[in-house]
Amino acid sequence: MPPLDRLREVFRASLELPADAAVDDLEYRGIEKWDSLAHMALVAALEQAFDVMIDTEDVLAISSFAAARKVLERQGVDFD
Repeated sequence: MPPLDRLREVFRASLELPADAAVDDLEYRGIEKWDSLAHMALVAALEQAFDVMIDTEDVLAISSFAAARKVLERQGVDFD
């Protein structure tokens, strides 16, 4: 699965969204399900899905789908 599709899938699964939900524009607390507990579950799922370790600074920086992508790109994930 391409990395961008995997990222979308991780967001949908972690935030318990339908399989066809648009996630590219999601922002932290932009939907009710993305609270602090869901945020930590999302980070753990991202680490597992992309085999990376996300440090505290980056955990706090993941404030949107786009920000998560940027964090993963800095970790070496190629979305192109």
